[in-house]
Amino acid sequence: MTLVATTMPAARRPLGFQLAAAFLVLVVAGAALAPVAAPYAPDAVDFAATLSPMSPAHPLGADQSGRDLLSRILYGAQTSLIGPLALLAIASVLGVALGTAAAWWRGWVDALVSRVTDVMYAFPGLLFVVLVVAVFGNGVTTAVVALGLAYTPTIAKYTRAIAITECAKPYIDAYRVQGMSGFTICVRYLVPNMARAIVGYLVVLFGEGLMSLATLSFLGFGAQPPSSDWGLMVKEGQAAMVQGAFLPVLVPGAAIALVVVSFNVIGVRLADRLAARRP
Repeated sequence: MTLVATTMPAARRPLGFQLAAAFLVLVVAGAALAPVAAPYAPDAVDFAATLSPMSPAHPLGADQSGRDLLSRILYGAQTSLIGPLALLAIASVLGVALGTAAAWWRGWVDALVSRVTDVMYAFPGLLFVVLVVAVFGNGVTTAVVALGLAYTPTIAKYTRAIAITECAKPYIDAYRVQGMSGFTICVRYLVPNMARAIVGYLVVLFGEGLMSLATLSFLGFGAQPPSSDWGLMVKEGQAAMVQGAFLPVLVPGAAIALVVVSFNVIGVRLADRLAARRP
């Protein structure tokens, strides 16, 4: 009976979820083991292999400078995965704090937070990021910070909606009667109880954040050469398409699309499961 109970949850997982999880594990492992797994250095130039097709020497082909695409994809996975984590960390700290404060104090605090987030929503996120980059210069750090600020209103509104429901539960009143301060209740009990739903939502946003960073790199505002960032690889590979070579664009483009879809599949299911477990 124990064996049956243990194996049933895994059997109920949809095939798409299992494939997405397996793919993401493979991508993360490839990024972590890039110095060992990559057959070449990401910036190693070999003009004899310019626009080489798939071959044993270059399993995913080579770009217009003869750089191995497999090696660049593996090394590029590091920046392409760490960037969204960093921007979501910034957005989460700010968004959860603003959303929780708005739900707890209500009144003018709630009105102020709502107006600020509404104004930021009315301002196109990409345009806001471009303005920040124009002021502080190109680069991954600037792009990550700017996108973190751009994603803050989304997380703040989501957190506020959950926090309002959570604040109406009896345990909040119980802690208030005990004389606990609002700050203590929020930090020790309210936010941890919302963590499951917020984490599920952040997993969904991860794919969107990855796509946003790739877009900025493609436009020239994010990662700069000789980085092997996936968005920058798509931009650099455009010149090869004129010569009929599609791999320099297809390989990083497919990597971005597959990772984004995989995170969406896992995030949606994770959010549903975590929301179902909430008391």
